[in-house]
Amino acid sequence: MKFIDEARIEVHAGKGGNGSASMRREKYVPFGGPDGGDGGRGGSIWVEADTNINTLIDYRFARIFRAKNGDSGRGADCNGRGADDVTLRVPVGTIVRDLATDEVIADLTHDKQRALLAQGGRGGLGNINFKSSTNRAPRQFTKGEEGEFKEIHFELKVLADVGLLGMPNAGKSTFIRAVSAARPKVADYPFTTLHPNLGVVRVDDNRSFVIADVPGLIEGAAEGAGLGHQFLKHLQRTHLLLHLVDIAPFDEGVDTVKEAKAIINELKKYDQSLFDKPRWLVLNKVDLLDEEEADKRVKAIIKGLKWKGPHFTISAMKADGCQALTFAIMEHVEQNRQRPVDDAEATEATDTKRVRTPTAE
Repeated sequence: MKFIDEARIEVHAGKGGNGSASMRREKYVPFGGPDGGDGGRGGSIWVEADTNINTLIDYRFARIFRAKNGDSGRGADCNGRGADDVTLRVPVGTIVRDLATDEVIADLTHDKQRALLAQGGRGGLGNINFKSSTNRAPRQFTKGEEGEFKEIHFELKVLADVGLLGMPNAGKSTFIRAVSAARPKVADYPFTTLHPNLGVVRVDDNRSFVIADVPGLIEGAAEGAGLGHQFLKHLQRTHLLLHLVDIAPFDEGVDTVKEAKAIINELKKYDQSLFDKPRWLVLNKVDLLDEEEADKRVKAIIKGLKWKGPHFTISAMKADGCQALTFAIMEHVEQNRQRPVDDAEATEATDTKRVRTPTAE
């Protein structure tokens, strides 16, 4: 299934049915009076988060969604039938935005969380509603209201606790295979990863975290070079970033420190809040070097980067050092899960004000 993380659609809520202007006509009932019923309401359009969906591909080709109109009222005080609502299902982590106002309608971060996209029109009033002591035979009625129309933008930001950063072939996909049940493609050429991969890392029976692998970054990614810039947004909800560095590149002329600094600069250019997230240095492929050479390169990289934060040395291929790293990650994630991620905080107040919750009718 192709990974689609953005979509633009149109939603048209249903029109309310017209009220009826009817007079009671029965044998032996002279002057029966008005008996026109009200029109039914038009169908509304809702959006709902679903954990069984992981892409917005359903909205790539089907872009227009319409709810049905309500039925008109009838005589004998019969109200028109209301139209059924339409529910659009999207992956958990989808941000819903009104394109006309650029307003965030909802940030769907929980399964079954719902938000109203377009309200159906109210039904019109029948002439029975206009009866009074001075107007015994009213002829007036009202028409149903038009349903709302909106242009909607869906943007998916995957929900993960930890995100992986690094140049192509830094070993991100190999690492996620080593610590989780995810099986992303691994090959000896750049840009093997073409879309984000999620893996659940289970530390023990009761503790786990989700890790996200995005396509590798290259210098100029923030301006559109390579593939990774399209998916950096998927790291904005994470609590921690792991910066994987290949300490044994195939090309001996590669400046590892320069490449690592380029990744850091791309983060800052793309989003300052992403740059400010906690970031750990993970030096990978230590198994390709002897112990003395590996130690020498690790010290040179840390010195060149002026790195003062946590750093780990691993071999993702052989899973050496991965267990210690995952336990450290689990401890960090558990401490930070008590606090909402910054990206979610930005929309929390918006959700409280704008999201309408369904009520029993």
